[in-house]
Amino acid sequence: MSSEEPEIQAVESNDSREETPFLTRVLVTGGSGFVGRYVVRQLVAMGHKPVCLVRDLPSFVSLVSELPEDRYEAVAGDLFDDEALERAAAGAEAAIHLVGIIFEQPLKKRTFSRIHVEGTRRVIDACTAAGIKRYAHMSALGSRPNAVSRYHQTKWMAETLVRESELAWTIFRPSIIHGPDGEFMRMMRALLCSASVPLFGVIPAPFPVVPYFGDGQHRVQPVSVRDVAQCMVASLSKPETVGQVYELGGPEAMSWKELYRTCRELIPGAKQWKPVVSQPVAVAKLMAMTVMRLPVFPPMFRFNLGQVQMSQEDSVCDVSPVERAFGIRLRDFRQELADYGGQID
Repeated sequence: MSSEEPEIQAVESNDSREETPFLTRVLVTGGSGFVGRYVVRQLVAMGHKPVCLVRDLPSFVSLVSELPEDRYEAVAGDLFDDEALERAAAGAEAAIHLVGIIFEQPLKKRTFSRIHVEGTRRVIDACTAAGIKRYAHMSALGSRPNAVSRYHQTKWMAETLVRESELAWTIFRPSIIHGPDGEFMRMMRALLCSASVPLFGVIPAPFPVVPYFGDGQHRVQPVSVRDVAQCMVASLSKPETVGQVYELGGPEAMSWKELYRTCRELIPGAKQWKPVVSQPVAVAKLMAMTVMRLPVFPPMFRFNLGQVQMSQEDSVCDVSPVERAFGIRLRDFRQELADYGGQID
């Protein structure tokens, strides 16, 4: 690396053992997304060469502009572009499948079934055709066949396809993922630091509260995006993780109410006078099915029925299996937020 190239550092681990990278090219889907950008950087830092299938090539290049151009490849296309998917998979030795959506856009053919299930099927087929064996899959904590939300149901259906494949797979199920450039933390900063919101994008309207759904007592375990990226990349070099499902959460479970109050306390510029208040579930569901489908609120403030449903059940897990498997200590949410709070854009 020349002196003019930026230094790329791997995510720090408490594990004193060093893994020897044995992979060269790694297919990555969803590389331009929040988690994807961290995965791409981690792959480069560990000596792999990510080959990223991205819909918007110029945008992706801008997002990873600190990376030397010879350390990664990008192929313009999506999961339903046969030629692009084939080119991205060609010559790869492993794959990390990250693509997922939280909002459906049926008119744009972006539904949970199409993206989560059919998209996963196509990636598995592309890997099989290209001779790729090693495969890491992003699912979600709470995925199960009888889940209340369509989001979790389709995540489970995608997991089933992975299990039934002949790939050497590892599945990851994270709780809510946080980081300075993630959608959740950007939403929290906007909610906490602004006294108004632009209705229809232009009309300022007072927004004097920070609402949560129901009684706010259901728990989540915010997990650092750096831990998620570290574990997914490390799994490719750990044969003992093949055929395993790892649930990922931070070391502390907290209620939604506590999570919001912690964000108010630690995000610089947060208006401490803004109360954290309950929004009745029935009202939230009605809003999700009506006003939230219209461009009234900014995109980051909108929510759907599935998000309301998922907020009414715990999203927690035992983190000891993943800590043992990867020799790490998962990062504390409060400390992480205190460190990066001023960087949330």
